Amino acid sequence: MDEESELIQPQDQSCWATLPDVCLRRVFWWLGDRDRSRAALVCRKWNQMMYSADLWRYRTITFSGRPSRVHASEFESALWYVKKFGRYLEHLEIKFLNPYNTVLTKKFQVTMRGLLSCLGKSNNRLKSLSIQHLELDRLVWRNNIRSSFIKSLSFFLKKIGKHLDYLNLKGARLTVEQGCHVLSSLSYLRNESLASELNIEDYFSHHLAVYSSPQFHKAMGTFHNLVALTLNYNCISDELLENLCENNASTLWTINIKCHIHDPHGQVIWGMSWAKLARQATNLKVNFFFERVMKYERLARILLQEIPVRSISLRSCYFSDPDWSMRPTLMDLLPTFRHTLQKLTFEFNNNHESLDEELHLLILSCRKLFYFKIWAFLDVKFVERILKSQQEGQCSLRTLKVRIYTNRYETNEEDRTLRDIYRKYRKLIDSELNYFVIAYPMM
Repeated sequence: MDEESELIQPQDQSCWATLPDVCLRRVFWWLGDRDRSRAALVCRKWNQMMYSADLWRYRTITFSGRPSRVHASEFESALWYVKKFGRYLEHLEIKFLNPYNTVLTKKFQVTMRGLLSCLGKSNNRLKSLSIQHLELDRLVWRNNIRSSFIKSLSFFLKKIGKHLDYLNLKGARLTVEQGCHVLSSLSYLRNESLASELNIEDYFSHHLAVYSSPQFHKAMGTFHNLVALTLNYNCISDELLENLCENNASTLWTINIKCHIHDPHGQVIWGMSWAKLARQATNLKVNFFFERVMKYERLARILLQEIPVRSISLRSCYFSDPDWSMRPTLMDLLPTFRHTLQKLTFEFNNNHESLDEELHLLILSCRKLFYFKIWAFLDVKFVERILKSQQEGQCSLRTLKVRIYTNRYETNEEDRTLRDIYRKYRKLIDSELNYFVIAYPMM
């Protein structure tokens, strides 16, 4: 063996033996857990390399909400990972997919208690935490299980809150008291949170008038460094806007607001409150997402002219109301924001009225508009009119997505016309547009 070893020259060794550490870490970064485990067994150097912080900064832990032998080890492996590499974590996302029964929610709660406890003790660098769509108001979450989970989460946020830059609890569905308790945990012992991004869309249960809660105003008053805030319209009030103006005017860039038909949205908000915030937060842009809130009277109470609106999404989710008309919104309300609107998304059932002309005029009036998406009953020639306006420099779209509803099962005629339109404007489409147009039977 000694003689054979003497004969081995450096050039005969594998190139992997001389690969720099930075290159090895980059290769290992692309591997899944199972492949990383196998690679760690190759040699001592590779084993040591597996403890590089670069490999474990980002983590998505997924728990299946249905009992299965395949998913039985998910809970154990999650705890193992946090104990082994949790100290390196900077960005953590946790998913719990559609829990099937109380046994699984209990198992998730117990696992999360251990996971968050271990992470709270070993980690001092977590910047981002996302736990979405838990829907804690569902019956599969018994009161004691829900309370225990909220207690564990609040205690964890108290420990790591000073490091946390991003928190996403979208879809948690908590009561006002529970939700405010969790939010207040971020400012524990400091009376302020320096988190820059907060997503509390659908964070509170439906039907709650959060805007009238002193607890909520107090909790939101602790945030002093917000750059982006996502929430529901049932949280918006003059008091909240005043809080944002006082504490976040120098940093605030984006507010995303969802308004759902089942959320209270009849509160009165003064235009001067929005005007003051827009005046002091000079970079502020507001994005609205409306779900089944489509009537002009309701929209006009919400979309005040003082708001620096960047994008608007209006979705009726296939619901049709013959007494409802979209025309006043397109002609009178939305043009109010023609100087700031950059994105428009429409999805509605307008089978009872034609809106091609109104939509075309709206696009032409919004000179900053670069994104337009619509699912509606339209004439196929509507697409050609938009492309012709784009060619003539009357609009500056970069994305055009159209789903043309029809009342027939067969769309052969529409498909042929759309192909002809594409051939006619192919050069324009290929060079300037993210383009998707289709005819869709709405039966």
